[in-house]
Amino acid sequence: MHHEGNCKVKVHIRWMIRRDMTDVLQIESQAFEFPWTEEDFIRCLRQRNCIGMVAEHEDQVVGFMIYELHKNQLHILNFAVCSEFRRLSVGAQMVGKLIGKLSPNRRNRIMLEVRETNLSAQVFFRNLGFRAVSVLRDYYDDTTEDAYVMSFRCRDEQAEETSAQNRITRLAG
Repeated sequence: MHHEGNCKVKVHIRWMIRRDMTDVLQIESQAFEFPWTEEDFIRCLRQRNCIGMVAEHEDQVVGFMIYELHKNQLHILNFAVCSEFRRLSVGAQMVGKLIGKLSPNRRNRIMLEVRETNLSAQVFFRNLGFRAVSVLRDYYDDTTEDAYVMSFRCRDEQAEETSAQNRITRLAG
């Protein structure tokens, strides 16, 4: 299945349910060299502060995200989009949903770890406004790779930033 150019696929984002697990595991094993097992997912989702979300397109699960709620942040633990639906803004819509849950005075940031070799994920999150904030040496059990900690911060100034940019764009245009 080929989608031309940078068109977007509209997805419906909802809580993950038990029935989604087959699709989720398939996307997971396709996306990662060291995929989570079903036990990993279940162990994680059993925790009270852990939430699973899926993105659906025409009744097909095309992406998912697992994150933890903390007092002042959301922590993304696992995130993947089905290979033939990548670069169609499915991931961006899921992250957008999370960004919408932030508020300046409560949970005001999203954190995640990404493998140093996972360039596409680094670029993806950077394009959405995430910044690499630190390095965790030898972070993974399965390799000697480092992880970059990336963070997105919710700011009050964001609205002002946008209007300033719009002004610049108008001047430049």
